[in-house]
Amino acid sequence: MARLRDLVDAARTPLVAAGIPVDEAALDAELLMRDVLAWDRASWITRREEAAAPAVAQAFARAIARRAGREPVAYIRGVQEFYGRAFQVRPGVLIPRPETELLIDEALTLLAGQATPRIADVGTGSGCLAITLALETPGATVAATDISADALAIARANATALGMTTRIDFRHTSLLDGVSGLFDLLVANPPYVPERDASSLAPEVLAHEPLVFGRTLFGETQLEVPARDVAPRAADGMQHPTQHPAQHRQRRQRQKVQQPDQRQQHPRTQVRHHAAAPLASFWRGFL
Repeated sequence: MARLRDLVDAARTPLVAAGIPVDEAALDAELLMRDVLAWDRASWITRREEAAAPAVAQAFARAIARRAGREPVAYIRGVQEFYGRAFQVRPGVLIPRPETELLIDEALTLLAGQATPRIADVGTGSGCLAITLALETPGATVAATDISADALAIARANATALGMTTRIDFRHTSLLDGVSGLFDLLVANPPYVPERDASSLAPEVLAHEPLVFGRTLFGETQLEVPARDVAPRAADGMQHPTQHPAQHRQRRQRQKVQQPDQRQQHPRTQVRHHAAAPLASFWRGFL
């Protein structure tokens, strides 16, 4: 009977053959084995010399076959860690990226000193932003919207699993359609990869993550953030929308663009991306 460690070492070969970098293949194989065993890393280090039970070996082989097909590890495991918490994910919802945690850091800075802020999360997906902000800001209430019913089902399940059954209002809608009231902060991490860059995407993204209006992660040719559509709903006399990109060592070029028919009322911000990087966008004072 093979040792657990031997199975993990052998699994690297088909993963590398599938185009996964050597270091990533080693990490993926170990993580998938630990997931099958429901072990943390400490247990793995101390027990990896044990013999692999037939059921464990079979389950691990299935997981490796899926990964060799370039299915994301998060989908195989059904979970992705974000800001120190485990979020359920499955096909139908985008996988939270580690660098998107910078969005939370920036949001918490902007919310500092506010006892009971009202937050909107546009395009909530797995709910990682809405739920994390609610948990990290105990007095906050959050409106979380998404056009995908499947994504909202996952977001609600995550909220329940993480003990956030109040203070978040999940809505099946586009942007803020049908959502009323004043928000102290709006956060969004919309699709940001121009269609022309599709060929540069990893197979994990292009072939497995969900479509957005028939396109995988594709924003407009020059990404126009949702401020384009929600800016006209800003309250009279309120601060105009502003954007604070929290980026992961990627250069962004920003410029002000005026709505042709609303040149004096609602300036918007247009962002041109020079590399695929998470977009953190924030606006204040919206109805």
